[in-house]
Amino acid sequence: METKHSSKIPVQHIIGFILSLTLTLIAAWAAIKSELPVTWIVIGIMVLAVIQAGIQLFMFMHMTESASGGGHAPWNMMFHGFVIAAIVVAGSLFTMSFGHDHGGDPNQHDQQNEQHQEHMNHE
Repeated sequence: METKHSSKIPVQHIIGFILSLTLTLIAAWAAIKSELPVTWIVIGIMVLAVIQAGIQLFMFMHMTESASGGGHAPWNMMFHGFVIAAIVVAGSLFTMSFGHDHGGDPNQHDQQNEQHQEHMNHE
């Protein structure tokens, strides 16, 4: 009788975690410390995000293991997940880009700041 020897240490998960952490730190460094143009920073972070998503799928979600149906991923569920993620990202970008204007006077905020400063100066 043949027995499979399974490792007690989840090496694949540790490697995936270290790679994910490294990619996250690179993205944070690019956003905070690098002097690259903003366009390149955004492109770089997006590329790192796609790489990290691949690492997550293959190292943590067991996409290549035989227990996932002969190594085949449930593509319909992945497709729906991507659609939902795209909707959330598009909605977030729309809200951040156009959701700040509530029809008020664009100078109102500046006028309130000036009034607050005058009030603070008189005290």
